[in-house]
Amino acid sequence: MMSKRFFTTEISESKFENNHLRYVTVKSNNLGGRGDMTIFVPKGLEKTHGDIPIVTLLHGVYGSHWAWTMKAGVHWIAQRMIDMAEIAPMCIVMPSDGLFYDGSGYLKHQEKNFESWITEDVLDATRELISCVSDRSPAFIAGLSMGGYGALRLGAKYPQRYEGFSGLSSITKFREIESFYEKDTFGKLDNQVPEPESVLEIIIANRATLKPFRFDCGKDDSLFQSNKELSLALNSHGISHQFEANEGKHEWVYWENNIGKTLQFFHELASKAN
Repeated sequence: MMSKRFFTTEISESKFENNHLRYVTVKSNNLGGRGDMTIFVPKGLEKTHGDIPIVTLLHGVYGSHWAWTMKAGVHWIAQRMIDMAEIAPMCIVMPSDGLFYDGSGYLKHQEKNFESWITEDVLDATRELISCVSDRSPAFIAGLSMGGYGALRLGAKYPQRYEGFSGLSSITKFREIESFYEKDTFGKLDNQVPEPESVLEIIIANRATLKPFRFDCGKDDSLFQSNKELSLALNSHGISHQFEANEGKHEWVYWENNIGKTLQFFHELASKAN
C-alpha cells in the first residue's frame, strides 16, 4: 500500500499472524529496493494506540529479519518478562541488515546506505504501521555480533533517535567482520565502505551527547578480548558504561540466555524517562 514516507509498504494480515509477530516489507530509497522487518507487538496491544518503547534489534552476519525470533525466541522471552511484570510492554523491531553478501555492517556504502535504512526507515515504518507506538515512543537499539557493532555505533552517533543502546558479543572494529566473511570475499564489503569505523572512535567522537549504554560478551567468545579492551579504553577516557563478562561462547544459546538483560536495561531507562 502507499504510505506517507515510502512508495510502498506491505504488512502481514492479522488473521494469519501468530506469536504476536507481524511482518513488514518497505520500499526504501536508502536500500534502493525493498527491506524486510519482523515486529513483535506485545499481547493485547495489536489494535491499541499508544506510545510504548521501540527496541530495534539487529542480527549478525549470515542472518536476516527472522533470526532473533526463530533462533533465540526473543518474542517469547519479551512476552514472558512482560507477563511477569519484569519489564513494561515494548515493541521489538527486527530488520534485515539489507542482505549485502555475508553482512552489510549496518554502514553507509558507496551505492546503498544501510546505516540510514536502520536509523531512519526502520523507525519511520514502525511508527507509521504499528498503532501501539508513536512519535512519542522512546527508541532503543541493540544487536549481536555484527549487530552489536551496528547498535553500539548507531546508538552513539544518533542520540536524537535512541535513548540507550546495547551490544551482545559485539564486533568492535570494522576489520573484525572479515573473520566471519566467506573466504576471499571481504573485499566486496571493504570496497563499498568509504568510512570503516571502530566502536571506540565513534563513542569518543560523540562522548558529549552519549545516552546510557551497555555491552556484554561470553568469556569463551573469540571477540571477548576486544570487548574487554573496549571497556578498558572507555574507562581510560572516563566514559561511563556497563560491561558484563559472562560464561558462554559466540552462539545462539548465549544470546538467548542474555538478551533479557538488555530488555531490562531499556525498561529501566524508559521508566526513568517517564
